[in-house]
Amino acid sequence: MMLFKLSIKNIKKSFKDYAIYFVTLILGVAIFYVFNAIESQTVMMDVTASTREIITLMTNMLSGVSVFVSLILGFLIIYASRFLIKRRNKEFGIYLTLGMSKRKISMILFIETLLIGLVSLGVGLGLGVLLSQLMSLLVANMFEADFTKFTFVFSKSACIKTLGYFSIMYIIVMIFNTINVGKCKLIDLLYASKKSEKIKLKNPVICTIVFIVSACFLGYAYYMVTAGVNDMQNGSMIYIPIAIGIITTFLLFWSISGLMLRIVMSMKNLYYKGLNSFVLRQVSSKINTAVCQMSIICLMLFVTICVLSASLSIKNSMTANLISLAPADIQIDKKMNLDESAPESGYTASQIEDSYVSISETLTRLGFDPNTYLKDIVEIPIYATNDITIRSTLGSSGSSYETMLEMYPYLQYDNAEMLLSVSDYNRLAELYNLEKITLEQDEYVVVADFDSWVSIRNEALKKGTTLEVNGRTLRPKYDHTIDGFIYMSSNHINTGVFIVPDGLLPDSWQEENILVANYQASTKGEREEIENILIATGDAAYAPNTTLSATTKLSIYEASIGLGGLVTFIGLYLGIIFLISCAAILALRELSESSDNKVRYQMLRRLGADERMINGALFKTIAIFFLFPLLLAIIHSIFGIMFCNIILSTFGSEQLLPSIIMTAIFLVCIYGGYFLVTYLCSKNVIKE
Repeated sequence: MMLFKLSIKNIKKSFKDYAIYFVTLILGVAIFYVFNAIESQTVMMDVTASTREIITLMTNMLSGVSVFVSLILGFLIIYASRFLIKRRNKEFGIYLTLGMSKRKISMILFIETLLIGLVSLGVGLGLGVLLSQLMSLLVANMFEADFTKFTFVFSKSACIKTLGYFSIMYIIVMIFNTINVGKCKLIDLLYASKKSEKIKLKNPVICTIVFIVSACFLGYAYYMVTAGVNDMQNGSMIYIPIAIGIITTFLLFWSISGLMLRIVMSMKNLYYKGLNSFVLRQVSSKINTAVCQMSIICLMLFVTICVLSASLSIKNSMTANLISLAPADIQIDKKMNLDESAPESGYTASQIEDSYVSISETLTRLGFDPNTYLKDIVEIPIYATNDITIRSTLGSSGSSYETMLEMYPYLQYDNAEMLLSVSDYNRLAELYNLEKITLEQDEYVVVADFDSWVSIRNEALKKGTTLEVNGRTLRPKYDHTIDGFIYMSSNHINTGVFIVPDGLLPDSWQEENILVANYQASTKGEREEIENILIATGDAAYAPNTTLSATTKLSIYEASIGLGGLVTFIGLYLGIIFLISCAAILALRELSESSDNKVRYQMLRRLGADERMINGALFKTIAIFFLFPLLLAIIHSIFGIMFCNIILSTFGSEQLLPSIIMTAIFLVCIYGGYFLVTYLCSKNVIKE
């Protein structure tokens, strides 16, 4: 009981020391519960079966991510507990001097950890339950679910999972604390606060050389992931700029730490202004251990910024794309002119026979009357021939074809190009709200919207590459592609369709038919009813005789928001946890530094420095440690986001700015919040 009372008293006395630790635990518990409670929060939502499957997949993946998150939080808790033990070294030394055994000290720490753990779990779960109700609104909005019957939900499974994971973390912390106390020596505990790292001035010449070389290599890494991304022959080459980035980040911090003090010392007006000399000495006093830590935090912040920005950008871009890239209710594809002489193709005799009739006729045979259920019907043929291939349109030895092979080394075979008559395309363009095309008898245009392929196509078009179509030579009408597409999708995936004058494409070249239409419906329920009728045709007697495949706006939409939601939630989960971890580690370090340097601040007061000057020096010291890794992380992130934008070009980049703004808000609120709390707590520490 005495040890219990002593533990309670210690917690109250050291509340300012425990404040950041306590807040971090609460945030960790709350976030962990919120993201694991999504499944329970979505049970009440009225969604389609496919959307429900997507939500289930998302929650399963979030559950897997939680294992990784628990490892991060576990490391953070252990790091924080080590700080608290270090903060109280002198206290434990006094206990030993008075005759208390190490076992009892370990028991005190055990009780304190248990109490803090129980309180943080209780408060964190309470906060998590409240935040999860807001999360359910976000999920409902993202999946456009019917949420009119909102009820307060408590996730029992998420609660049990949170209690289980964090209980394991606290047990591990208790074990570590016991081991650390057992290793402590009395002399070290009593005089730990007197220890300080010596300021070692590094050779400025070596630091300068290391800085220049590191900056050059880092610049090369930036080039590899941006302008030089096409030079990467395979995916494994991405590890080269990553490795360069990690190594150069460490070397940059190492060299800057050695140059900073000497540079500022040479600037007499700046160095001797106010307490700047004291600030620089404070920063340099722990610089040897800070370099590695700063590098790790910088890289974690870089990952955080990229993950948050990219995930939010993908979600926003996919949502925006749906409006323009899925303008019709349904699209039906059908293989045409299947080769009767090629039974090894896998098609049956009945499917080959059916490949010579239109999609409308096939639907009628299936018992689905297009005129009854559909409107704005456009059915067009798509042509292809082995006489017109990628190699022939880009040039077998030209730079366009070589560029294509460099960007897509797996595309070594020569595919036939897609061909479409101008009148058929214009019928489709009218339904899609795309720009119509006019052609002379000796002209052609290329329609494409996949950014990487647009640049390849433009390169060939600028050379005036001609096209031989059924004995007629066609020249490009424009030296660039026309933005557009044939197949509905959630992303820009059209690599190129050649639009040629009418009357040039023979029926024997017909490879595929597509039918695009809208439903004879005005509500979502009526649309779903028609789709159910269409799906039921798969059970019709004639169904095995055809190769029909359908894509609907609803299915595209559900798949899009599902992928967008998955990426967004995983990105938010990891991004917030990483951000909290970085900020908490810096905060705990700076609190420890402030505690170790109390004597120095007291000396400043004796020398006549007022509280305003001392607080200003403290603010600058903490700001340097918080800003240094953030500034380099932001520079890394600029090029990292550019690389992500290239890789994810099919999703579009028009929504990048809002995602960057949202990421900046997260940084200001969480990272800036920890900075402010650290400064206020440190002010109290140096006044003791």
